[in-house]
Amino acid sequence: MRRDDVEAAIADAYRHEWGFVLAATVRVTGDIDVAEECVQDAFGRAVAAWASRGVPERPGAWLTTVARRRAIDVLRHEASRTRAHAVAVASEDVVEEDVRDERLRLIFTCCHPSLAIETQVALALRLLCGLTTSEVARAFLVSETTMAARLTRGKKKIRDARIPFRVPEREELPERLDAVLSAIHLVFTTGYTAPNGSELVRRDLVENARQLAALLHQLLPDESDVAGLLALIWLTDARHEARVDDEGSLALLSEQDRSRWDRAAIAEGQALVRRALAAGSTGRFVLMAAITAVHSEAASWEETDWREIVGLYDILMLTWPSPVVALNRAVAVSFAEGPEAGLLALATLADEPQLANYGYLASARADFLRRLGHRAEARAAYEEALAQQSNDVERSFLRRRLRELEV
Repeated sequence: MRRDDVEAAIADAYRHEWGFVLAATVRVTGDIDVAEECVQDAFGRAVAAWASRGVPERPGAWLTTVARRRAIDVLRHEASRTRAHAVAVASEDVVEEDVRDERLRLIFTCCHPSLAIETQVALALRLLCGLTTSEVARAFLVSETTMAARLTRGKKKIRDARIPFRVPEREELPERLDAVLSAIHLVFTTGYTAPNGSELVRRDLVENARQLAALLHQLLPDESDVAGLLALIWLTDARHEARVDDEGSLALLSEQDRSRWDRAAIAEGQALVRRALAAGSTGRFVLMAAITAVHSEAASWEETDWREIVGLYDILMLTWPSPVVALNRAVAVSFAEGPEAGLLALATLADEPQLANYGYLASARADFLRRLGHRAEARAAYEEALAQQSNDVERSFLRRRLRELEV
């Protein structure tokens, strides 16, 4: 088999199977660091094995079997108690369907209350989806060095505190749920607009998030915010086919061909939102889904009910005050009341440290200035946003805006 084909297959497996393979291997080792080493070893062995014998029909199952066998070899050097546990868990080859729910165990392990909330979510992104430390750092708007230290401390705490690899009992779930929802949401947002690279979307992360949200909804069907998160994913991702035009350029919501939106996904999300709102929920994911539902109900950009959206953001700010939510609210205000009102709403965020390197703050300000006809100031803001953006599709869009200002 050609080397390029093998490398492409391994890269695809890494993107789509990492979380499954690691979760199944952690179940054997009880140690995240050891499991990561075993999984990396399995991917390394795949290079030669797949080149000589071809890519297996189920790459995830092949990688899981190899990683778990390697884990057994490692644990054979430890106490017989540990060895017996490993052999009992991993003595047979693995079928992919048997390990998919292991991700819920892993995400609840990452989101244990003894860990800081930022560490919980960061670990989930790194371990469940195989995001690089750099990608996780970008999702949190911190430096790569800071994130590397956070991940190391988190894994050490899980090991030293012997945090169990399991889904909590029902009475334990309330204190664990918010971090899990936050982690799944960040997986989705990181995939929906990739932090860097030539593609706008990482479908593997989007699908990971959808599957995890659906699994969690099956586990907790009466939890409104779980339904809200699943609805948010359905409603937001329903627009993915229209986000890039036929030339590969970014299409803003105002420019999208709404006939390309996935109406079945929208119906699924709207039904979840209606049930959650009918139950009286004002949880943050329900409110975020409700905002997205307003967009999905509008037949055109011009028919969008921006005042309703601003009102929902006002409630969301009370429920979950966040600089990013405030930024999104300012954008909604600019369409409900005009770009000057949007600039006033942005003014309070100018010194917000969490947004210091957040390109969407500069791009929002640039758009408001452009709409007001302040071309020189808009150009400077777009250049600032361009310097802070690493995704090629979004960089191309910002360059297009800069060219338009030169005309």
